[in-house]
Amino acid sequence: MTGNFCSTANMTTATRRQILRGVAVAAVGLPVARATTAHAAQGVPPAPTLSAAGGRGGIDRATIDRWARDTWASLVAMVVPATGLPADNISGPLTSPTRSGYTSPTNIGGYMWSTVVARELAIISDRECRRRLTQTLTTMLGLKHHVPSGMFYNWYDEATGAVITVWPQDGSRIYPFLSSVDNGWFAASLMVVRNAEPAVGDLANELLSTMNFGMYYDKNARPGIAAGLLHGGFYDAKPAVGYTVGNYLHNGPDVYYTLNHYDIHVTEPRIASYIGIAHGQVPPAHYFATQRVFPDTCDWDWLKEKPVGQHRTYYGIDVFEGAYTYSGMHIVPSWGGDMFEALMPDLFVPEASWAPRSWGVNHALTVRAQREFGLDDARYGYWGFSPASRPGGRPTSPGGEYTAWGVEAIGMSPGGYVSDMEGTVYDPGFGTCRVGSAPNPKWGNGVVTPHAAFLAMQYEPVQAYDNLVKIERELKAYGKGGFYDAVAVKSGVIARRYLSLDQAMVLGSIGNVFCDNVIRRNFIRGEVEARIKPLIGVEQFGAGVIS
Repeated sequence: MTGNFCSTANMTTATRRQILRGVAVAAVGLPVARATTAHAAQGVPPAPTLSAAGGRGGIDRATIDRWARDTWASLVAMVVPATGLPADNISGPLTSPTRSGYTSPTNIGGYMWSTVVARELAIISDRECRRRLTQTLTTMLGLKHHVPSGMFYNWYDEATGAVITVWPQDGSRIYPFLSSVDNGWFAASLMVVRNAEPAVGDLANELLSTMNFGMYYDKNARPGIAAGLLHGGFYDAKPAVGYTVGNYLHNGPDVYYTLNHYDIHVTEPRIASYIGIAHGQVPPAHYFATQRVFPDTCDWDWLKEKPVGQHRTYYGIDVFEGAYTYSGMHIVPSWGGDMFEALMPDLFVPEASWAPRSWGVNHALTVRAQREFGLDDARYGYWGFSPASRPGGRPTSPGGEYTAWGVEAIGMSPGGYVSDMEGTVYDPGFGTCRVGSAPNPKWGNGVVTPHAAFLAMQYEPVQAYDNLVKIERELKAYGKGGFYDAVAVKSGVIARRYLSLDQAMVLGSIGNVFCDNVIRRNFIRGEVEARIKPLIGVEQFGAGVIS
C-alpha cells in the first residue's frame, strides 16, 4: 500500500478514517505521504519517506496519530465555545482548563490551520472543520481592528473578543498594538484556510483582502540601500514612549510606528515579508534588504561572534552572505539560535526546495546543529531549543514566564537565547576585535521544547521522532493534551501547560510531513509561488559543511 495517509479533495471522512486505521496497525514499510504529481508541479517537495515500523530506525505511525489527537485535544480545550477564539495558553485539566484570558492573531491563525490538519488526519469530520472555521472567521469579522490597513490588534480577550487594554494577570496598562509579524501569521492562516476549505473561502478572503502589509514598509529604513524594511508594528493611538509618527500609505490618519525594524533575515517576520511581496504590497527587493549577518568589522564586535563570508549582489543590493562557524559547519544564524525563528516560516513556504543554495542548505544544518549541540556539546541527552515556557515558572505571570531558549552558537544575540536553567552564556569572542568571555562553558540543566523537534522533523524525521519518544518516555513531559511546553532535562521539572502557538506548530509540522504538505500546498497557490519562488531561488548563502 502506498500513497497518502491523509485526505484529498474527493475523499470522505469515513474513507480517511479507514485508511488511517489501516496505517496505525501496519507492520513495516508503509511510506509517509509523498507529493502527488500536481503538488510537485507546484514546487512543493515530497515529504520524507519514512518507515511505519516501530522501534529503531523507524517511525510508528500510531504514535504520530496519538500525538496529533492529544495535541488537538489541548487546542479544543483552549477555545471558548461562544467565540471560537483560542486562549494563548492553558493549564490544569483539559476538562476544566484555566485559560490565559488573552489571545493574539497568531494564536487564532494557529488554531485555524490546526483545524485543517485535524480534518486531514480524520480527527474531526469535514462538517466539524467547516463549523469551527466558520465560527472563528465570523468572530474575526466582527472584532475591532485598524480599518485603513485591515490589521488586527495584538491582544484580545478570547472570551469576549474585546481589545485588551489592561493585562489580565497584573492589571498593568496595555497600549493596543498592531504587530507586523503577528498579523503575518494570521494572514498566512487565512491563505491556507481559503484553499483548504473552499466553503469558508469567502469569509477568509473578506478578511485577507483588506490586510495591507505595505502599511509596515519603510522604504527609508536603510539609507543608501535600494529597498527598505518592515516596522515591528504600530499603534493607532499615541503610546507612552518609543514611537515615530508616520503614514506611508496616506490612507487614514497617522499612526505611531515602533522605532525598531526587522532587519535580520533568518527570523520569523519573513512570513510578513513573503505575504507583502506576494500580494504586491512590498517591493521584491525588500527580501534582500534584510541582513544575513551583520558586518564582520570591529564596529560590530558587540555581537556573538565574527562571521565569515563574501559579498554578492541581488536586485542591485550588496548582500554580505556571511555565516557563523559551529561544529564543522557554516550556518547563517537567527537572532537567538532557536528553531522557531529559523523554521516556522518554512511550515508555509517550501524554502528548502525553492531555494536549494540558501535555505536548502541552512535549514538542514540548523537542525543538525541543534541536535549535535544537545547530544554532543552540552550532553543533555535530548535536543530541540526554541522559545517556550520556563519549567517551574508561574503560569499566571505576564507571559507565563515565557523564555527564549536557543543554541547560542548559532544565534546573533549578544545577550543570548540560553539553553539551560542556569542561563549559561556562550561567548567565543569576535576574532581579534574582542576576546570571548566564555568560549568553553559548562552547560547545566538544559531545557528542551518539544515543538522544536517537530519543526525539525521535515529535515531529520527519524532523529526527531526518536528524540520525542525519549522526551515522552524518559522525561514524562506528556499529558492528555500532548507534549507539555518545555522540560528541564536534569531536574525533570516540567512546564505543565500548553501554548496555542507551540501546539499549532506541532500540528502544522505533522500536517506537512504526514499529510502531503497540507499547510504548504494550500498556502503557496497562485501569487505566492509565482512571485516568491523565483525571488528566493537566485540566492546562495554562505552556509555549508566545512571541508
